[in-house]
Amino acid sequence: MQDDTPSALASSGIAGLDAVLGGGLTPERLYLVEGTPGTGKTTLGLGFLLAGAELGEPTLYITLSETEAELRAVAATHGWSLDHVEVFEMVPEVGLGEDQEQTLLHPSEVELGETVRSVMARVEALDPRRVVLDSLSELRLLAQSPLRYRRQILALKHFFSSRRCTVLVLDDKSSETGDIQLHSIAHGVISLEQIVTGFGAERRRLTVVKMRGMRYRGGYHDFAILRGGLRVYPRLVARDAITPVDPEPRSTGSPELDDLLGGGLVPGTATLLGGPAGVGKTTTLMQCLVAALRRGERAAYFLFDERLPTLLARSANLGMALQPFVDTGQLDLRRIDPAELSPGEFSGLVRHAVEENGATVVAVDSLNAYLQAMPDEQYLILQMHELLGYLAYHGVVSLLVLGQHGVMGDIRSDVDLSYLADTVMQLRFFEADGEVRQAISVIKTRTTRHERTIREFRIDAGGLTVGRALREFQGVLSGVPTYRGASQELLSSRPAESS
Repeated sequence: MQDDTPSALASSGIAGLDAVLGGGLTPERLYLVEGTPGTGKTTLGLGFLLAGAELGEPTLYITLSETEAELRAVAATHGWSLDHVEVFEMVPEVGLGEDQEQTLLHPSEVELGETVRSVMARVEALDPRRVVLDSLSELRLLAQSPLRYRRQILALKHFFSSRRCTVLVLDDKSSETGDIQLHSIAHGVISLEQIVTGFGAERRRLTVVKMRGMRYRGGYHDFAILRGGLRVYPRLVARDAITPVDPEPRSTGSPELDDLLGGGLVPGTATLLGGPAGVGKTTTLMQCLVAALRRGERAAYFLFDERLPTLLARSANLGMALQPFVDTGQLDLRRIDPAELSPGEFSGLVRHAVEENGATVVAVDSLNAYLQAMPDEQYLILQMHELLGYLAYHGVVSLLVLGQHGVMGDIRSDVDLSYLADTVMQLRFFEADGEVRQAISVIKTRTTRHERTIREFRIDAGGLTVGRALREFQGVLSGVPTYRGASQELLSSRPAESS
């Protein structure tokens, strides 16, 4: 008795999509890939066939709407060759005379049954293992009735099953009625979407509507069409993997800052640095980052606000040069344009830094640009929650910068992310002796007993200098403190000489 159970899963040709599907597609089944024009259906189909061709499988692309020349042009833009992919073109040539031999079928001039029989004949002649049929909208037009259309699709499905083919049928969702009857026929359905936002590049995402007999990752997954095909960024799930971590705090490189934090930064925690513009959030972040790099750890720094040359020059002037670590590959420093980046793509960059490059410290500077550049993302906060959870389970120290409005007194944020962070550091300006000074305090930590004090700090050519606790001042957080002591606690106004 012949075993009809399909063997190992068939790769879709897209690593991210295989991850969403739990490994790939069940072979010898028919799948529907739907999406409006421009969403990437053809690119997905070609990638699927090329993945089979690399395994030595016969592959067939049946096109009812595009010419073979157009398909080869699409493949060329991705650096692909279709030499090992059979293309069966069913589009009439322009200017075909009546006296010339009819070698191509025109869907609008033949009956649906004849078209389907021509497809079957081509499949029988080639005996392919993978087939892409592009697109169903042409067959729908020929059918003229939903009943006839459904019967012919069922006939094709049974025929492909008997030939042991894995088939992707593409549909451009041109039906005015929003016909979803194919969902019940297909073994699986993948839906592609393209969204144009108010500003920036268009966003693309996909969802697996159904996949019989498989445990797949539901929800929306961002993807991009790049040279080389589709790049799918699976929706991040924090508990995918848990890495054992050492709970011993890591030093920030400043003993006074370590004291404020109760020992340092604990692996697997997220630290939020909040404060107004210019107060020293980025410098404090660099202090912690450079300390980790000098210990030999690897790190990733995602820069949203500042220009990259400006940051590199500033870090060098403060005695915390980042360029040497970038040159050796120990630091992955990226300038991010949030208008061109989807949340899924950003999560993909973070995952690559952690899983492929071994980063133990991840810095995001700042969250304001990332959050505010995507007003249409309703669930961005939840995505950030998953991202921080993922980093925590991998034992990564996360450093997040959040800019706040105001200079002194009442300081507010556009969004409250303090509940997501394990540690919150508050940096403030305050006035004393006719000078604008800076203070730092730790509002909360979930892992250690931290200092409840407020300390003054200074940034100069020597880097970050943290002073003693301002115990003889009252009202520092309000911005206008009152001095009630008999001794001088403030740091000297004379900047330290750079070494």
